[in-house]
Amino acid sequence: MALAGVFAVVAACGSDADNSAAPAATGPHSAHAGGSSAPPQPLRAGERFVDLRMAGAYTPAPPEGGGSDEYRCQVIDPGLSKTAFLTGTQFAPENVAIAHHAIAYAVPPGGAAAVRRQDAKTPGLGWQCFGGTGVAGAEVEEGDAAWVDTWAPGATETLLDQDAGYKLEPGSLLVLQIHYNLLATDGKPTGSDRSAVRLRLTDGTPRTRELETWPVDAPTDLPCAADESGPLCDRAASIADVTKRFGPDVGEMADRQVEECGRRVPKPGNTQTCDHKVEAPMTLFAGFGHMHMLGRALKVELNPGTPKAQVVLDVPQFDFDNQRLVKLPSPVEIGPGDTLRVTCTHDAGLRKQLPQLKKLPPRYVVWGDGTSDEMCTGIMMVSLRES
Repeated sequence: MALAGVFAVVAACGSDADNSAAPAATGPHSAHAGGSSAPPQPLRAGERFVDLRMAGAYTPAPPEGGGSDEYRCQVIDPGLSKTAFLTGTQFAPENVAIAHHAIAYAVPPGGAAAVRRQDAKTPGLGWQCFGGTGVAGAEVEEGDAAWVDTWAPGATETLLDQDAGYKLEPGSLLVLQIHYNLLATDGKPTGSDRSAVRLRLTDGTPRTRELETWPVDAPTDLPCAADESGPLCDRAASIADVTKRFGPDVGEMADRQVEECGRRVPKPGNTQTCDHKVEAPMTLFAGFGHMHMLGRALKVELNPGTPKAQVVLDVPQFDFDNQRLVKLPSPVEIGPGDTLRVTCTHDAGLRKQLPQLKKLPPRYVVWGDGTSDEMCTGIMMVSLRES
């Protein structure tokens, strides 16, 4: 999930099986209780709002491979006739009972035709899109699209204090990927959704900083609890199940992350880490920690174990229903020679406490797109700068 051509993932990935330091659970995770109903902050000089909605109502259904999660992508056209900077985004889910999270991808004019073809050839509204946009020529991993916003329960408007935004050229499109979760209905379709998104745009000035999104990930290798057993408590069986539900690209993530983090074999445990080397000069503005319902804590550290060590993102008591962008007190300049370490702690014991998960069979939890799977990612907002 790194931005192609700019960032490289290297070095130590580790695990700590001792969960004694994990914070107490913040609650039963009411799952999707939070929305984005908070009013936006006032417009600043030169900014304007553009309000957009999905083209129609959509009723999600589980994928053919089974499970209770659907990722659906929709095309949203901001109608740009000149270059603009996206300085703020506020996603408004219509049906918070099934909206797990949403990501907005900006597709430049060169990928717009591919996105429209994908939409036109797929029956119904939008298309299924696990992982990214699912469109060749408009994928983040290939540098053909940009990850410009993330919403999860509890999030409000994404807005920085600095004069900074994501650059959108005329003819650019947005792809809105919504993760619908149907755990509450045992995977059966229920209700429709027609969510909306409000864009905060400005023409920008020569001083406006161009933002990029850098996700720094760590593996998830969370074994079943000591008192749990079942066929999915085997790592290989769990990966096969993820692959069946979401396809090989997602199914390969568990092993790929272990390799990218410098290990030959996974080391099961509650806490996992991964170091990411900074390969280009950049300014770090903010971060957003994302896990699923077994998440306990997440941290991103700059140059850990050195005199320059600094925590740039700290979520000591992760709450699925309160995932928010955390702005740094002041921007931090980083560059080649620096390291960002992401650390996540998960707790399999929460599975017995959460109504959404307690009815599911125990499993060895690896990276996956489902709510019953897990993730560990610090989504960092950065701006490249001259050397």
